[in-house]
Amino acid sequence: MSEVLFYHLERHTLEQVLPALLEKTLERGWKAIVQVASPDRLASLDSHLWTYRDTAFLPHAAKGDARFAHIAAEQPIWLTDEAETPNAANVLFLVDGASRPELDGFERCVFLFDGRDEESLARARAQWSSLKTGPHELTYWQQGDDDTWQKKA
Repeated sequence: MSEVLFYHLERHTLEQVLPALLEKTLERGWKAIVQVASPDRLASLDSHLWTYRDTAFLPHAAKGDARFAHIAAEQPIWLTDEAETPNAANVLFLVDGASRPELDGFERCVFLFDGRDEESLARARAQWSSLKTGPHELTYWQQGDDDTWQKKA
């Protein structure tokens, strides 16, 4: 059974929120998978994580980057557009509508969705409804007026 968290982005973009969540994941000594919905998004997010802040570094690699293919198992953060887990990750981040048939095997699964996009909202609601009847513990988080995350369900 995995802990499943839904993060409703309203005030900040994925590019602003994801690096902080990945930093917290690494601080706990966990490895992460970030699964996106398309190869274009994969390339964009890979580039962003190298440059998101001058004073920070998020060690990661992306599917399709030949420099890291032979050491994928060692990567603390693996970016992909497929349902793969070459690094035995503890945490799965699903963004841009990415999904997996099975969430077992992860301690935590995090769905990040854009609250300003109706399609993204509808997809998140469908994912919530689908998972609610299963064995996983679901929580819903929303950004408060002070930009902190507040547990709503």
